[in-house]
Formats: sequence, C-alpha cells, structure tokens
Amino acid sequence: MDMLTVNNIWMMLCTALVFIMHLGFTFLEIGLTRQKNTMNILFKNIFIITIGLLLYCFIGFNLMYPGFNENSVGILGFAGFGLSTPLHNGLLDLSYNNGYTFWTDFLFQGMFAATAATIVSGAVAERMKLGPFIIFTIIYVGLVYPIAGSWKWGKGFLDTLKTPFYDFAGSTLVHSVGGWAALIAVWLLGARIGKFKNGQSLAIPGHNIPLATAGVLILWFGWFGFNGGSVLSADPEKTSITLVTTCLAAASGGVFAFLTSSLRYKNYDLTMFLNGILGGLVGITAGADLMMPTDAILIGAFAGVLVVFAVALIDKCKLDDPVGAIPVHLACGIWGTLAVGIFGKLAGFNQFLSQLLGVVIYALFCSITSFLIIYTLKRTVGIRVSEKEELEGLDKAEHGISAYPEFRLND
Repeated sequence: MDMLTVNNIWMMLCTALVFIMHLGFTFLEIGLTRQKNTMNILFKNIFIITIGLLLYCFIGFNLMYPGFNENSVGILGFAGFGLSTPLHNGLLDLSYNNGYTFWTDFLFQGMFAATAATIVSGAVAERMKLGPFIIFTIIYVGLVYPIAGSWKWGKGFLDTLKTPFYDFAGSTLVHSVGGWAALIAVWLLGARIGKFKNGQSLAIPGHNIPLATAGVLILWFGWFGFNGGSVLSADPEKTSITLVTTCLAAASGGVFAFLTSSLRYKNYDLTMFLNGILGGLVGITAGADLMMPTDAILIGAFAGVLVVFAVALIDKCKLDDPVGAIPVHLACGIWGTLAVGIFGKLAGFNQFLSQLLGVVIYALFCSITSFLIIYTLKRTVGIRVSEKEELEGLDKAEHGISAYPEFRLND
C-alpha cells in the first residue's frame, strides 16, 4: 500500500473521530443542564454541524486556506465560493498537502469549523433564543472562524513572524475562538433565573450526569482524531507521541481538578473531574506534537487546577456558564497556547512572546466581532427568552415538545 493511501486513510479515520466529538459535546451539554431544555440543545447541536459543513464548503475553506488554490484573488486571498479541485501545472494534484487529498482535507478541517459555535451553545444554554443563536452561528462559523484560522493555519501573518506563532491543533484557533465568543455572549445575555441570590452563586444541577460522563469519554475518544489527525500524516513516530501526550494530559487534568476541588470544597465533585479532563485535553492541544510525557502531565495538571479556580472566578463575576465552557475552552486554551513557549521543543522566551502575541490578537478579534454580532442582535430582535418561557423550559417555548414526553423529572 502506497503512503498516499495510508496517509489518506488515517486522515479519513481522524475525520470520523472528530465528527463523533459533536455527539460528545451534545451529551455533555444535555447532561449538565435541565431536562426541560433538552430538545433545544439537541436542535442547536444538530444545526451547528449541518450548517457548519455547508458554510465551510461555500465560503469557509477557501477563506481559511486561500493559498491552496492557484486562482486565489481578492481581500484576504479569498479563493472564491464553493469547492473546486486544485490543479498543479494544469494537472489534478492528488497529494497536494503532505500526501492526502484535497477532499479529505476539506472534510477534516470542516469538522473543526463547527466546534467554535458548539462551545458557545453550552455557555448560553437554557436562556438564549434559538433564532438569534442561529444567526450568530452562521456569521461566526461562516466568516469569523475562517478569517481567524487563516492567520496561522492558512499561512497568514502569525505564521510568518520571525518566531512563528504555534498552535498545533487549536488550543487558540478552535477553543479560545469559541471561548471568547462564549464569554461575550454570557455577559450580554445575563444569568439564568435563580443562579444568583443575595450575591451568592447557587448550583443548578444538570438532569443527567451519566449522560454528561458519557459525553466526556466520547470527547476524549474523539480527541484521538482531533490531535492525531493534526499531524497531517500517518507518520508513526509523530502520531504515537501525539496520542500519548494527549491522553496523559487528559488524565492529569482530571486527577488534579478532582484533588483541587476536593480540597477546596470538601466534596468529591464529578463535574469538576469531568471538566478537568476536558481542560487537560484543551491545554495539550496547542503543543501535543512537541511535548514529552512529563511535559504533558504538567500541562494537564495545571489545566485541571485552572479549571477549578476559573469556575470560581466566573461565579464571582456573576457570569453564568452552565457547562463550564469558558473555564475549559478559554482559560485552558490560553494556558495551552502559552505552554508551548514554556515546555517542549520550542520552549524559549521568543516563542513565549509569539504565543502571547497570538493570544492577545485572537482575544481582541474574537471579542470585538462577537460583541458586534451579539449586541446587534440584542438591540434588534432580542437574544433572551421571556421569564415565563425560561421557567417553562425552552423545549416547550421554542419547540412545543418535550425530549422526554413519557418521562418526567423534577426540575
């Protein structure tokens, strides 16, 4: 079997693994929220992956990777609408990028594209109108994400610095891009009814913790493709070490979140344990191919501790994030990006400065664009359901049906 075939099969397998992550995000979000909003969450997550792929086909891929098409023209190097097979010297280039096809690359990258909006979905759960969320998703996935991605992965200015910004699989380009939008959305949306009382944060338990646990395990499984596929080949050494560092960071993140939350709150909090695993995964994603096992364990450990304190900070700021999306994806995404300059093969002061510059640039771009989109929606069509609709649940208000028509739980 030739290497083109081997690499292409590996990339297609990783594409399938990243696709299954959307099921993991869905299960996690459902499990950590209340029963009366389940149908709404299911609808949002199905919409995100379907519209995300269509938008990425129509505009996103050619905007994010303009250099892969010899006909690229115009602002930001946009290669035009829709997909067209790239030609090299007039001939079909089957191995145009490290030995796998254009079509495989599109599908693999397309699976990443929708993740940013999925992160926002969890943060705004249980009180955001579906219509404005759909509009936000179309703009953010269709334009903001590919423009941001092009600055590094599309060989843009962050990739051409004297010391290039480095983000292997998206601690910043995927997770922080979604995390900044989630932070702005939560701030503009406000907390759920009953979340804060007399200045104190009150727990609003999710209705299905077993489902949330299954979601985290599915996400961990999918991360084999998320990070493993980002090697962009089936190279045995690179893929092996990447999967080892990914798993060790996840395990370390979970254990240290569990220990930290147990010491801080005097109980064994499974949800902190779960988010610690995810924090470790997000943290290692920027440099999974650069680290040795000990580096990965340290990065994951710090991410796990960071999740616990970031959750407390979010509550102290009177922000309501039902699933912990901001601590996991934003806080740990920033940490993982900076960790590239501290640990591993690229560690050094200049690399750290490049990583910090990237974090600041993406923070400004994503925060400003998110604010403009969501604030405009807030002032025009409104972004929050009424008090009556929120208390009844978004399933009834937005969809007219329950996800569990013959099964009732106390909210």
